[in-house]
Amino acid sequence: MAEFSARYERFGAHGGAFWSLDEVIYRAPDGGLLDVVHDLEALATRSPESWRALFDARAGARTWPDRSGVWGKREWVLPSLDSEHILTLGEGNTQLLHLPKLARAIGLDAGSLHIKQCGQSHTGSFKDWGMTVLVSQVQQMRSKGVPIAAVGCASTGDTSAALSAYCALADIPSVVFLPADKISVAQLVQPIANGSLVLSLDTDFDGCMRIIREVVEALPIYLANSMNSLRIEGQKTVAIEIDQQLDWQVPDWVVVPGGNLGNVYALYKGFEMMRALGVTDRLPRLAVAQAEHASPLAQAFEKAQAGGSLRDHYAPVAAKKTLASAIQIGDPVSIERAFLALERTRGIALSASEGELIEACARGDRKGLFTCPHTGVALAVTEKLVARGDIAPEDRVVIVSTAHGLKFTESKVAYHTGLLDGLFPGGAPSSRNPPIGLPAEVGVVVDLLRKRFSA
Repeated sequence: MAEFSARYERFGAHGGAFWSLDEVIYRAPDGGLLDVVHDLEALATRSPESWRALFDARAGARTWPDRSGVWGKREWVLPSLDSEHILTLGEGNTQLLHLPKLARAIGLDAGSLHIKQCGQSHTGSFKDWGMTVLVSQVQQMRSKGVPIAAVGCASTGDTSAALSAYCALADIPSVVFLPADKISVAQLVQPIANGSLVLSLDTDFDGCMRIIREVVEALPIYLANSMNSLRIEGQKTVAIEIDQQLDWQVPDWVVVPGGNLGNVYALYKGFEMMRALGVTDRLPRLAVAQAEHASPLAQAFEKAQAGGSLRDHYAPVAAKKTLASAIQIGDPVSIERAFLALERTRGIALSASEGELIEACARGDRKGLFTCPHTGVALAVTEKLVARGDIAPEDRVVIVSTAHGLKFTESKVAYHTGLLDGLFPGGAPSSRNPPIGLPAEVGVVVDLLRKRFSA
């Protein structure tokens, strides 16, 4: 892949100063974010048909590293990475579910709704797509003598799980900064099990983020948060997978939960790269779904409808506790990236309340899913966009399900056992399904079943 190359440039100022991907750098000298920029002219020497055929062939491969959904597209990700440094846990190539019954339930045509199941990846979330790239690049940098003692992140749970797994695979030390008592037990145990140094701090995610940004300036610890644009390069392949699984057809809408907002830019970047190289011919519209308790982008978008730009109205917020804990972020690092993604795709940002998100989550489960609460946010926002006419019944919609529901069983148990009934002042939610206690007597059981299933 010597003919292909990529480098860091300042986000929003491509063509100016640039830096090697082997450098330890997270921001430009003026404080702006960085972007990984590829030599598109070199990539365009291969035809769109050739790229589609190559990626299709690798998607069904049994050989390493082609079977990875990320590294099967390695020319578009890290073309300068030596293959010996690729670290893969089989990330990507997850299911794109077709859900006609759920589509009809929310007002879409039967063939219109798909769920991209990112939670089927190794550590149970979309973070694997980005972390495989970042830790692989760190392994190469360390092999060249770059002084990196450990890799660290601030996390609401899923980032720490992915970081710890890939660092364990590479035998690279890792340290994670977690907000105390604000993540699920399933998320907490993952970095512990994989051997990370886990620091539980008495603050929220935004506080953890502020601390680690100072730590990486003082110590040779490499920052693994989405401020680091290497993560974006892996996550953008989710967009490529979506189009590939739709036979290289672009959906009309892609709805994605929004926390630190790197993911919405990653999706835009993947869709735009395909369009720029002629692999597809257009961009989808992107919708960012935020929990109402942590919705700075959605609040700014609502205000901007009355006049002015998103930037004019945007302000960080103090995030409040939400069932969608992984997106409980009030000061997202990638806000500028999200602005660009929404501007270029005629995108929308909208929020869902706690009651709306957990009820949408439960309705999705009753149609065969097992969703995380963040996917519940995206489902609820999709329902709102359909109800108000932004999304037409015939529009093809893809909802990005960011994590596996097994990581968030506490919220499901609370919903079905009535602990969340206070979120529904009109009465118990319609999808609640508590277990029924009965004596161990056949007659009692038969009577109940006869009443439940009689014609």
